[in-house]
Amino acid sequence: MDRKEHYDSIMDRSKRIMWQDDCYMDLQSTSSTASSQTETQNLHWIQKYKDQMLSFVSHSFLEEILWHLRNVDVLTSAEETRIKGAGQLQDQINMLTTVITGKESQSSDALQAFIESSDSEIAHLILNYDGMVKKHKEVLLQQYEKHRDRDLASCPKLNISSRTLLMVDGLSDFQQKEHDLMQVGVTRGEKRNHLRQLGLAKLFEPLTRVSLPPRVTLTVGVAGIGKTTWVRHFIRQWCQGTMCPDIHFVLPFTLCELNTLEKLSAERLLKMTFPHLPVPSLVLNNACRTLLILDGLDEFRSTLNFSDAAPCNDPKKEVSIDDLVTNIIRGNLLPDVAVWVTSRPGVASLIPGGLVDRVTEIPGFSPANIQIFLNHHFSEKDFATRIWAHLEAHKILMVMCYIPCICWMLAETLLYIMQSGTQESLPKTCTELYAHFCSMKAEVGEPRGREPVKSEQVHATNRKLLGNLGRLAFYSLLKHKYTFSEQDLRAYGIDLLQIQCSLGAGVLIRRESTIHTTYRFTHLTLQEFLAATFYHVSSKRAIFDLFSESTMSWPKIGFQNHFRSAFQHSQQAEDGHLDLFVRFLTGLLCPTTIKPLAGLLAVGKDDGSQKVWAAGFLQSLLSSVGSVVSLRAVNLAYCLQELQHTELLRSVEEDLRQGSLAGKLTRPHCVVLGYLLHVSPECSEQTNLTGCLNYPTVKSLLPQLLYCTHLRLENNNFKDDVMELLGSLLSAKDCHIRKISLADNVISNKGAKALSRALLVNRTLTSINLRNNNIGSKGAKFLAEALKMNQALISINFQNNSIEEEGAQAIAEVLQSNRKLVSLNLRKNTVGAGGAKRIAEALKTNRTLMKLILCSNQLGDKGTVALAEALTFNHTLLSLQLQSNSISNKGMTALTKALRLNRGLISLNLRENSIGVEGAKNMAHALQENNSLQNLDLTANLLHDDGVQAIGGAIRFNQGLTSLHLQWNFIKSTATKALAQALLTNTTIQLLDLQENTIGNEGVIHLAEALKVNTSLRTLCLQGVSAGTSGAVAIAEALASNQTLQTLDLRGNAVGMEGAKALANSLKCNRSLKSLNLQENSLGMDGAIFIATALKGNHQLAYINLQGNGIGESGAKVISDAIRASAPSCVVDI
Repeated sequence: MDRKEHYDSIMDRSKRIMWQDDCYMDLQSTSSTASSQTETQNLHWIQKYKDQMLSFVSHSFLEEILWHLRNVDVLTSAEETRIKGAGQLQDQINMLTTVITGKESQSSDALQAFIESSDSEIAHLILNYDGMVKKHKEVLLQQYEKHRDRDLASCPKLNISSRTLLMVDGLSDFQQKEHDLMQVGVTRGEKRNHLRQLGLAKLFEPLTRVSLPPRVTLTVGVAGIGKTTWVRHFIRQWCQGTMCPDIHFVLPFTLCELNTLEKLSAERLLKMTFPHLPVPSLVLNNACRTLLILDGLDEFRSTLNFSDAAPCNDPKKEVSIDDLVTNIIRGNLLPDVAVWVTSRPGVASLIPGGLVDRVTEIPGFSPANIQIFLNHHFSEKDFATRIWAHLEAHKILMVMCYIPCICWMLAETLLYIMQSGTQESLPKTCTELYAHFCSMKAEVGEPRGREPVKSEQVHATNRKLLGNLGRLAFYSLLKHKYTFSEQDLRAYGIDLLQIQCSLGAGVLIRRESTIHTTYRFTHLTLQEFLAATFYHVSSKRAIFDLFSESTMSWPKIGFQNHFRSAFQHSQQAEDGHLDLFVRFLTGLLCPTTIKPLAGLLAVGKDDGSQKVWAAGFLQSLLSSVGSVVSLRAVNLAYCLQELQHTELLRSVEEDLRQGSLAGKLTRPHCVVLGYLLHVSPECSEQTNLTGCLNYPTVKSLLPQLLYCTHLRLENNNFKDDVMELLGSLLSAKDCHIRKISLADNVISNKGAKALSRALLVNRTLTSINLRNNNIGSKGAKFLAEALKMNQALISINFQNNSIEEEGAQAIAEVLQSNRKLVSLNLRKNTVGAGGAKRIAEALKTNRTLMKLILCSNQLGDKGTVALAEALTFNHTLLSLQLQSNSISNKGMTALTKALRLNRGLISLNLRENSIGVEGAKNMAHALQENNSLQNLDLTANLLHDDGVQAIGGAIRFNQGLTSLHLQWNFIKSTATKALAQALLTNTTIQLLDLQENTIGNEGVIHLAEALKVNTSLRTLCLQGVSAGTSGAVAIAEALASNQTLQTLDLRGNAVGMEGAKALANSLKCNRSLKSLNLQENSLGMDGAIFIATALKGNHQLAYINLQGNGIGESGAKVISDAIRASAPSCVVDI
């Protein structure tokens, strides 16, 4: 039936019962029912296809519909205008359906007839989409559901639904050029905090309301990280309608399956892969949102050449498979189809950055994830605890576990060893781990708890199969080939029936599709291990270079020559793809490593001489590395670790731990230090290279410093030339440094300029410490300009850099524009009152800075008044430190007025100023109104008794203050009595410091009485307060009942023997005190013995100081031993 006939058949209403005036009643009733049913059917048709119309109708097709409906008099001109004026396209379609359904059934008939008789692909989509997508989802689910159990087997708590991708700007040089395991090792599996996290459901959505969805999305990750698992999870979720429902079709391709294809068109590829889609052009129509998935670009054998590929924009034209993929990614072919490419980073770099709209990275397991995985996998006994402790002790294994696939291999292997009933120790190196893995796979099927399988019991076929698999692995590794066809396996003597045995099934994964069947090793590292076993065995009898698969090469005889050749090729490989191969090759020389493979490898007896020779050879290579420590050089240290020849490694690690590397950093030491920066627990949290570096060593270590997170480079006498190097380090795209301390160097404004250039591009650094340098006002200006643009740094320390008022003005400008800086330290910079005024003005509008340190800056009252005014506007600053600024009562009055209004400040430091009684009284008034201030430090002022009495009166009512420092304030017993009375009712004060005030026994007795009632005080500092025996006895009585005080400092008083005796008696019943300082209190031997004896019944005390009490050296030992015997956990200074 042609289009016109179909249209007429729908519109021919003569075949239906019509109303007639002379109808009988029963016929009229029947006719009415039929008409009603017809209208219901028409309404049902519109409702059925309305969603498809909203999804697929284009502006041009809508114009055709409206033109037709106007021609058949279904729509009036006014209705057409009303529809076109409805707004967006979907609004117009909604208006059209509303208008049509409000008319007689003939109107909906006309719309139905037009769409059903149209030749347009849009019309076909509207009518056939539901059936097509239902069938397509059924096929995909059937194909991908069989992988569900395997994808979830690792651990349900770590499934993809709970994880996120990391958005990156592009691929770094490091990702493009280095081995996967090296990439994971240097980053220690850590997420980069500066990167945006993106859930899988949002991967193909616009990032903002005004942006467009990405056309080409690239997701990268090292081998085994789970790229294919993420793809399969997405497909299952899409098929079930729980993810990206606005994507109409998902077309997944595994690129290794396309390796056997040579020439075909885009449409033919779709027909081959998805034969259930009868008309591929409908799926590829620009009205349809289709996602094409190209999974595993790194397994695609064809070389993608984006510069020379022949352009093609015809989906029906047949081209070579590499040109087909290239043109799809470039957008020449299928420009309206979204493309998702997954790949290892090195191959992904072949795609020009301009073609990719969004790059994401799959993060590996974090240490917390590894623990979750182990707890899930080892549900019995204490296996998980033992394995975690083992990983903590052998960091290289921990690093490998950041890759989920290897984590699973390790878990399975270690569980097998522990359940086998043997006394074998757990693997300490990667080579040992993989040797046990292969041995396990060869033994699968035999009962657990048996005796170790003897070499003669291992079937000969396993030995032959392992040899052939090793040869395949080695020569494929040289060609960067990681997937294999059945023909490839046969070419290396591997029988397809053989690989169904336990060993073959354990190390090879078979993948079937409608196009092709492929094989690959369980993980890339397993391929590298098997390649090393082949080379290890073959090198002992080969007479030609094994790196040439044909025999047409120069003769090369003897294991040592072949071993040297392997390292020569490894060092020359720019992409590091032989790094792990030579690690395994070295590890196989260790007798404990080769033991599990004794029945699988044809190796003779080893007297250990080859291991000794290899250690010497590797150390000679370490001595001959270039001036810069590259990752190829660092890999030599990894090889020493695999060889279990660790003397040099341990020596450098011990020097690093003790901070004694100065003068020892020879070339081998620098290489080992580079290795330790990757794996040492000493460097995982903080890399402390204080006082041991100079320009040459920094230049040498620069590529490895890139991957530290917290770098301490203090006291190295660095000058501006080193800052140029460090500037390039911080500017690198691969930079992982979050904190850097350059304190106590000699950096000037030129060095600050180099640092400022780096800050313009760096996105990882959150903290810089420049304490005690000489950047001056000019250097401060350079850094200030960078800080206006930098959106990552949250803390900077300019202490003692002579930035003066001019530099402070530049910093103030930063505070007006920067919205990230949280902590700013300007201590000892002579900024003066003028600089303080500039900063104060900026604080009025700044809402991010939380900590400001302006100590020792000669602010005076003028600067303080300006800052006080700023506090009336700013309620986000939490800590303000104004120590040593010549502040008098005038400045204090301004601050206290501000405190009555401010509700943000938590900590105020006014130590070592000239604040007197008047200022103290004003502070007392403020404290009666302000309950947000928690920490107040008024040490070394001129408060005297009158001022402190006023503060004591305020504390009785204040419910915010938690710590109060009043040392060196000429306080006597009268003021102390006021403080003690306040403690009777105050419930918030946790620390009270009254050091070096002559409060005497009387004052101490007042405090002791308060302690009997108070339940909030945790720390009481009474050093040098002229207390004697009676004061100590009073404190002792209070401790007998007080159960909240944890720290008591009575240094420099005159407690004496009687006071010590009283304190000792109280310690027998007190259960809260954890720290007691009785230094220089004339206790004598007897007093010390009283204290030591009392500790026998007190197990809470963690620290006690009895120094300077005339005990003598021999007496000190007796007392110390007695205390340790009574309270082993107590630290004693005596």
